[in-house]
Amino acid sequence: MEEAKATERKIAPTVILAEFEDAGAALHAAEKVRDAGYSRWDTHTPFPIHGMDAAMGMKDSRLGWIVIACALTGLTGAFTMMHWMNGIDYVTVVGDKPPGAPGTIPSMVPIMFELTILLSAFGAVLGMFGLNQLPRHNHPVFASDRFRAASIDRYFISIEAEDPKFDVKATREFLEGIHAAHVEVVEEEVE
Repeated sequence: MEEAKATERKIAPTVILAEFEDAGAALHAAEKVRDAGYSRWDTHTPFPIHGMDAAMGMKDSRLGWIVIACALTGLTGAFTMMHWMNGIDYVTVVGDKPPGAPGTIPSMVPIMFELTILLSAFGAVLGMFGLNQLPRHNHPVFASDRFRAASIDRYFISIEAEDPKFDVKATREFLEGIHAAHVEVVEEEVE
C-alpha cells in the first residue's frame, strides 16, 4: 500500500501557452488578455515588439529610482568619508588650505564620481535581478516542445496557474477565442 502511494504522482496545470504566427496577432492578443483582467501572464517573442509594453498594461520600471538612490548614496558616502577622514579624524592640510575650505572640493570629485558610479552599477544589476525575480533557472513553459520556436519565428502568451482568474477550461477557451494558432496546457508534477 505504501509503495503505491510512493509511486503515485500528482500532476497539475502550471501554465497555458498560446501560440501566434505573427507579431501583430500577438500584440492584439496581449491587449485582449490585459482587458480580460489577467494579472500573472507574459509574452514571449523572438524580438522586441513596439507597443507591447502598452498592450500588456505595464507601468514604467522602478529600476531608475533604485539606481538614483544608489548613486546619491555613493555621492553622499564619498563626501562624508573624505570630510571625516581629512577634516575631523586625521586633519590634513593640503596645498595650504584648511580642511573643508572651498578649494578642497575639486580634489574630492574623482572619488565622489567613482563611488557614485560603483554604487549605481551595483544598484542597476541587483535591482534588475530583484525586479525580474531572477535567478529563475526553470520556467514551466520550457516543458513545451513548441515553445522552442519562441526564439526563432513564433510568438507566445503564457498565463500562469497562480493567476486569480485562472481556470483551465475557461482560460483555454478564451485563448482559442482570440485566434491563437495553438493552445497548450503545460502540466508539472506537484508535491
